Amino acid sequence: MKYTTVYKYLLVLSFCASGAQMYSQETFPKNDVTDSRPQRIAFTDATIFIDPLTRLDQATLLIKDGVIVSVTTGKTIPNGYTTIDLKGKYIYPSFIDMFSTYGQPEVKLPKRENPFIKREQIQSSIPGPYNGNEAIKSDYSSIAHFGVDHKRAITLRAQGFGTVASMRPDGIARGTATFVALGDGNENTMVLKNNVASHYSFNKGTSTQDYPISPMGSIALLRQTFYDAKWYTANPDRSFTDLGLEAIEANKNLPQIFEAKDWLTDIQVRNIGEEFNIDFIIKGGGNEYQRIAEIKELNSPLIIPINFPSAYNVSDPVITNKITLTDLKHWELAPTNPSRLEQHDIPFALTTYPQEQPSDFLEHLRTAVSYGLSKTEALASLTTTPAKLLKVEDLVGTLKQGTLANFIIADGDLFEAETLLLENWIKGTAYPVQNTIDHDLIGMYALKAGTESITLQVAYKKGKFEAEVITADGQKSKADFKMDGELPVLQFTSQGNQFNLKGWKRVVGDSLSFKGTGVVNFHDSVQWTAEKISTPAIADKTQSVKHQDELGAVYYPFVAYGRPDKVTSEKLLITNVTIWTNEAAGILEHTDLLLENGKVAKIGKDLVVNDARLIDGQGKHVTPGIIDEHSHIALNGINEVAPNSSMVRMNDVIDSEDPGIYRALAGGVVAAQLLHGSSDPIGGQSALIKLKWGASPEDLKIKGADHFIKFALGENPKRSKSAPSIRFPRSLMGMEQFYTDAFVEALAYEKSWNAYNQLSKKKKAKAIMPRKNLVHVAMLEVIKGERFISSHSYQQKEMLMLMDVADRFGFTINTFTHALEGYRIADKMREHGVGGSTFSDRWNFKWETRNAIPYNATIMNNEGVVTAINSDSGETIRHLNHEASKAIKYGQTSAEDALKMVTLNPAKLLHLDDSMGSIKVGKSADVVLWSGPPLSVYSKAEKTIIEGAIYFDIEQDRALRTLIQDERARILSKMDGLDNSAIPAKISREKPEFDCEYIQMAN
Repeated sequence: MKYTTVYKYLLVLSFCASGAQMYSQETFPKNDVTDSRPQRIAFTDATIFIDPLTRLDQATLLIKDGVIVSVTTGKTIPNGYTTIDLKGKYIYPSFIDMFSTYGQPEVKLPKRENPFIKREQIQSSIPGPYNGNEAIKSDYSSIAHFGVDHKRAITLRAQGFGTVASMRPDGIARGTATFVALGDGNENTMVLKNNVASHYSFNKGTSTQDYPISPMGSIALLRQTFYDAKWYTANPDRSFTDLGLEAIEANKNLPQIFEAKDWLTDIQVRNIGEEFNIDFIIKGGGNEYQRIAEIKELNSPLIIPINFPSAYNVSDPVITNKITLTDLKHWELAPTNPSRLEQHDIPFALTTYPQEQPSDFLEHLRTAVSYGLSKTEALASLTTTPAKLLKVEDLVGTLKQGTLANFIIADGDLFEAETLLLENWIKGTAYPVQNTIDHDLIGMYALKAGTESITLQVAYKKGKFEAEVITADGQKSKADFKMDGELPVLQFTSQGNQFNLKGWKRVVGDSLSFKGTGVVNFHDSVQWTAEKISTPAIADKTQSVKHQDELGAVYYPFVAYGRPDKVTSEKLLITNVTIWTNEAAGILEHTDLLLENGKVAKIGKDLVVNDARLIDGQGKHVTPGIIDEHSHIALNGINEVAPNSSMVRMNDVIDSEDPGIYRALAGGVVAAQLLHGSSDPIGGQSALIKLKWGASPEDLKIKGADHFIKFALGENPKRSKSAPSIRFPRSLMGMEQFYTDAFVEALAYEKSWNAYNQLSKKKKAKAIMPRKNLVHVAMLEVIKGERFISSHSYQQKEMLMLMDVADRFGFTINTFTHALEGYRIADKMREHGVGGSTFSDRWNFKWETRNAIPYNATIMNNEGVVTAINSDSGETIRHLNHEASKAIKYGQTSAEDALKMVTLNPAKLLHLDDSMGSIKVGKSADVVLWSGPPLSVYSKAEKTIIEGAIYFDIEQDRALRTLIQDERARILSKMDGLDNSAIPAKISREKPEFDCEYIQMAN
């Protein structure tokens, strides 16, 4: 029998036999006469992949009652088996998607409102003994909500999938997934394993609570929740029930899957995993190739999407000019992501998620293979790897004896472009995908229809026939050709006439032809024939077509002005330059400066140094690098909305790809304190970084730096602009009490731990261990002098109040940042020991800044307060040298003291002055080469050097501009002419500029 005939018989047989499995379960009432005889089928003479590494040619697969019996070479068939000949066909294990929303209720996200203009929701609104935060949905059980989705199952089966891990993508702790088959049975027969994985993300989902509203808030909530879960389980005598915490601990031994959106968040996941000793499986974003070394260091298996971006329509030059270089390069390089992971031995599984276009999955898989992914690893990423990660390798992932009869049949090598996936068998039941095609139909025909003599060309692409007719004068037009069983059906227009033809196929020896009848213009009958005159060569479906186009390099960072290689330290000798040392030596003219091993090595005249890169400093000036005490660049979040947000850490959300870093380098800035915003009385923990353009977030951090935290005074934390606000505090009196309570509670927290730790082992076993509280931990660090406050401030009364609170608890405020009325209390600030980091001449932009004056920096500096000038702006940071020069204009401050306000003084405020802020032998080689005097509006930063590495060079900047234009043109020319007319050019939304008051909407 032919394959199609056997298939039809077998399809009936498999459904009859599977009926016993699906509908006649022993625990279910029987109400039919279903044939319950054993289902035994033999598939012979096929190329069979038992697993990615084991291929058998001319092999036989035996299945019985939905389970694999054996795979062997030869055609020895036991009695009682129905045989189907699969000569020339390939059999693979069906694919597994371990990150799918199949069968789960749709997640409908609520509209997010700005927390400054809505009434806050501080408590959870969900009734029941659940977690206090709505984003913690760890008690959610996917199996309880799973429903077979017949329509979507068809789509997934057509892409080769036989099983999925079904989960609901809602919340930060999302609950468990259930492992299901993609057949048409009921839920009882399709669920294969309950609680197959536990899921997490940084996305709060449908939670309507205000907290968390930022990425660092999500991280802080999850960290606190993990600590709470351990505490909850260790203290069974606690006085409350929390199903969310119970579920986290109950499911901690399941595979832990964490959804991240890109390589930056992949790293954030790793950091949480290390803190809590959790080996997360990370669902990545598909751009891991951009930082493959850092991804390798994660030592975590990945689940990655292959929803590669399509080429854009680049016909409109105005719109095309707005496409970012990042988007262009990602379009070109995204298909290399799987192969680069394979090359670096990073284990990964593939997923259809996000499921906007799951029908493109197989096409994208083949694209990945053409870009270097091996067929072995491609198959493993969809079979053995996800099976192993989900611990279901005894059920699926291979065709070994005893596993489920989940396999796909293709008419050739599945990873080649024109191969058809014919059937997908799930639990021994056949599901048709596509009919095999008769390749003999493809070719050129001499067509005669009535008096018309034309050429018909038939091709087959992407699962369907494509045809066109060519008239004698060479005019071409599309035709509609299909086979109705064995009968050809043809429609086309020629010479203004519409032909609708149908007939039958005739094969005589090696000659193939069509003959039949039809109508012209839906009116006149016509006889027609089509004699085949040529046959194209059939493509070899076992030979991969490799991508041949030139590919651009990965840039560090992966944005404009990034470079193919990371910047490294050099041995540099700057000769005959004017050096502003910020030391007792003052300003040295016609002096040489040697930078070696990332340090200032020598300062002197006529230095003779071998093997150094010489930089002529004639007529130029060198200063210590500028340090910004108050910045919000290079962050992926800025404000949280909990009144006490001391548990959030800006270190968690450093964005090394932020173009603001490069812009700041162009202004001579080498380091910055990245602060939380001012929405909360007590904000988050600061990050101190050096602006190493192209380095990873971890490498940006200043190693060994002291720890800082942001406090805020005034209108912003009091919500003075928000009339509906119900959040405490709402007044200066409330602010004072809020700070007092925070420190009193922290001391009580410490006391409870001290008391617990002093108990004997026997008494500890009966006592309730105190709960670790990240807020109290941070407050204790402040009291003990282990973490230092930088407080957003404007008015003198509030600064005096906070100093009074600090005095009562025995610590010192480190810095009043902005401090616009610092001039009024400069003597009090000096006595307390607090520094002032201010604006140069920015005032009257809100009511509480009405009393600011441009002499503020000079007055505080003259009074003995360590005074700096900060930016709080991605724009102002580019010209802090000019901001410092205003102290000369307004207050007649000396040039050296003015420069110190953006170099040595912020270094002192950040406790970095032992290594930064001045030019001295042994200090870090963080310097700037200026074209002229550093405080002049006519001078430019020509080279910005950090630890001896040149991160900004004005000459290289000019070269990079040309390189960027060339790279854009190269990629756009590749897009031009592709089948992309319906795909609009992607215009990525620019990252907003963060300042103290910026509130981002929930993710």
